[in-house]
Amino acid sequence: MTGTQVISHSAAQELDVLATRYKRAGGLGLQVLNLVGTQAENLLERLPDSVKTRLEIATERALNIALDAAGHSRARVGDAPDWLNRAATGAMGAAGGLGGLPSALAELPVTTTVLLRAIQGIAAEHGFDPDDPEIRADCIQVFAAAGPLEQDDGANMAFLSARLSLTGATVHGIIARVAPRLATVLGQKLAAQAVPVIGAVAGAATNFAYASYYQEMAHVHFGLKRLAEREALPRDVLVADLARRLKPPGGPAGARIDARR
Repeated sequence: MTGTQVISHSAAQELDVLATRYKRAGGLGLQVLNLVGTQAENLLERLPDSVKTRLEIATERALNIALDAAGHSRARVGDAPDWLNRAATGAMGAAGGLGGLPSALAELPVTTTVLLRAIQGIAAEHGFDPDDPEIRADCIQVFAAAGPLEQDDGANMAFLSARLSLTGATVHGIIARVAPRLATVLGQKLAAQAVPVIGAVAGAATNFAYASYYQEMAHVHFGLKRLAEREALPRDVLVADLARRLKPPGGPAGARIDARR
């Protein structure tokens, strides 16, 4: 989009907060790798070929189950604060890694459900209805971001810029599209948990990082969505300005938004 877009000073401040969240999410992977003591690109190589083959199908199934389970649980139990979700997923990761790969595979759909439930809670925190079909699709779309153990290859900005056209099959279509990327991300997690006992430490660390990462990205996603509605600005313009704020000083200039008081 060409031209200079003008937003309020308070909106510019909110973009600064979202940029901080974005950076904080991206820093979690390195911390986890230091704790686990390996490199992300080597983790997937540790998985048996049979597991790699089944992982994408299992991930898509887990997402479908998680979407219904997370929605139903919200009707019975209120949303938990971010720190509690991180602690819960960390504990599940430890339990999953305790028995090596078999228990880690069994833990995967449970963790996926808790992560999705946390994302739905963040959507509600930003004023959106998690039961609305569009917001349900948005919650799944958050998983399209690069995982905490990956380098950001542009996937994060791509998912933030994505525009969803709702149809009857939209949510299932998004799940099918997101599953391959999430399968790769979860494969790294499973590989870290594959060694019994030691895998419990790795499982707790990676799950904590995953919960923290996707919660931060959900805050960015729904924060931008709310800001776009409130300021009546195109989402693409806000995403471009967020990208500009994330560039190091002296880098090429990005899209510009002037703030007025």
